[in-house]
Amino acid sequence: MVRLSVPFSIRNILRFIKLAASQNDDEGERNEKRGTMGEKEKRGGLPKHVAIILDGNRRWAQKRGVGTSDGHKAGARRVIENAKDCFAMGINTVSLFAFSTENWARPEVDEVNGLMSLFEENFRSELPFFQRDKIKISVIGNRTKIPRSLLSLIRETEEATKSYEGKHLILAIDYSGKFDILQACKSLAEKAKNGVIQVEDIDESVIDKELMTNCSEFPNPDLLIRTSGEQRISNFFLWQSAYTELYFPNILWPDFGEAEYLQALTWYQQRQRRFGRRV
Repeated sequence: MVRLSVPFSIRNILRFIKLAASQNDDEGERNEKRGTMGEKEKRGGLPKHVAIILDGNRRWAQKRGVGTSDGHKAGARRVIENAKDCFAMGINTVSLFAFSTENWARPEVDEVNGLMSLFEENFRSELPFFQRDKIKISVIGNRTKIPRSLLSLIRETEEATKSYEGKHLILAIDYSGKFDILQACKSLAEKAKNGVIQVEDIDESVIDKELMTNCSEFPNPDLLIRTSGEQRISNFFLWQSAYTELYFPNILWPDFGEAEYLQALTWYQQRQRRFGRRV
């Protein structure tokens, strides 16, 4: 029997997948230049942008007989752990749907206020980590309702990390996909009205530049994960997800750890991404 000199762990499996994906990407680039891109070469790469809808904090708390705030705190801890795993794999951009515009309508006012306080606490406590690991932070969404104290921390964090490259964490707070498209349309209408652009110049690439995800090198997610088993994207990245692979695990967000992330990546690598083209 041959003994493996390296421990068989999730971490080592992730490293193997990263290496295999890198080799497949290199081979795919060579074949694409030769005009021989085949089915095999269209699979196997790692996503450059992973978006996640963080769902299940309250149900996680209910299952354990603890308060809702405890569920949200567990979910916040998972954010940092998950980001570390993603960036360790070489993924460039991670987008997290942390608070939707519709969440303001929740009847539990204390829960909403608690979430705002939790955001503040985490921005304050995690800034040294972001700076140490050189992670760029961007917050997208409608900022008009965000408390001033939280908004100040957001601006401070964005300013402190704006020069970092290669690791980009986008947090969607008071975000709505419909609002994102609407504000892009209004911006383009204003520019057309003022003669900055012509109507016939407006195409998909122009709209892309007006969306809130224009802060990212890779604005459109390759893989979108929604935890808890719900199979909808709930007004998140409506424009950007046109050709995104959608993955719906049954596990609740606070339990979505390294092993579950590995399963998501393995599933993604088996997908054949056609982008509307016939293979």
